[in-house]
Formats: sequence, structure tokens, C-alpha cells
Amino acid sequence: MARAARYGGPHWRRVLAALAGSDARTAYAQIVLGTKPPDVLAGFKEQRRNRALVALLESGLVERNAAGELVAPDSVFRNLLNQQPRRQAQTGVHRFMRLGRIERYPAGRAERRELLAWLAKEAFGSGEELTEKQVNERLLAYTDDVVLLRRYLVDFGLMERTPSGSTYTRPEETPD
Repeated sequence: MARAARYGGPHWRRVLAALAGSDARTAYAQIVLGTKPPDVLAGFKEQRRNRALVALLESGLVERNAAGELVAPDSVFRNLLNQQPRRQAQTGVHRFMRLGRIERYPAGRAERRELLAWLAKEAFGSGEELTEKQVNERLLAYTDDVVLLRRYLVDFGLMERTPSGSTYTRPEETPD
């Protein structure tokens, strides 16, 4: 499924957030240079060390190999560059986009709905259940203001939210 591949792997914001922390940056450098897991951030308190390693693992900068050792894959930065959208034509909904991200929302309700419907189909599978965090991660590819975009999708009926807000679903498509 192409959709899974598109959202798999590291996201540049998570990578930068991980590297913004000096502990994670130090741990990453040590791992790249081949330091064995028990010696990464040696001398740090366990909680501080674990926090840095979790940030690296969650960002995709570091992964565990078959032996359980921490390794920094060579492909991580190449994969981040490959995620960048190709130049798109300035027609249809794409006239509201720049480099694959929403530059501005259409003023007209019909055009706004068209843009949001396109985005919902691009980002979410029909009937797919997601947590708010998962929805936000996907929407980050299209805008920095994920709260506004998520609200628009719900208001326009393109995403359904449980009353508790714990789960979001793109409704099943119905024939017209």
C-alpha cells in the first residue's frame, strides 16, 4: 500500500526535535561512531539516558538491529530528502498549496471543501481509525497548524471524532 510507505520512516520535525536536545545529540554521535549500547551516555543517570535514547528511537534516527544493538541507519537523511514533495501544478486544489503544504485556505466554502476532501483522501484511508496523535502526525505534512486543519476536517464532515476525542475516522465513501 503506497499510503503506508509515504508516512513510514522519520519525519523531519521529529528528527530535528530529537537533535535539539543535547543529550540525544551526544548519544546520536556516540552511536554513529560505534559506541556499544551500555557505553552510550555512560555516567548519565538512567532516566536521562533513557529519555535521550527513546527520543532517538522514536525519531527514526536510531534503530535496533537483530542483535538488539543501537545503530544509526545510513539511509535516514536520504529518506527525509525523498519525502519532500515534487513540484506540483498550480491548478485545482494545488493552487492553494506550496511545496505540498497548505499555503492558504480558500475563501469560498465549496473550494475549501474541495481542498479538505482531497487532503483527507490523501492522508487517511477510508474507515481507518486513528488517535489524535496519529492524525496530527499525518497533518503535519500539510500544515504547521494541525489543530485548525483537524477542526476543519471534522466541521466539514470529512473526519469523524468520537465524543471523547480519543479516535478519529475518515467516513466510508458513499456513492453519489
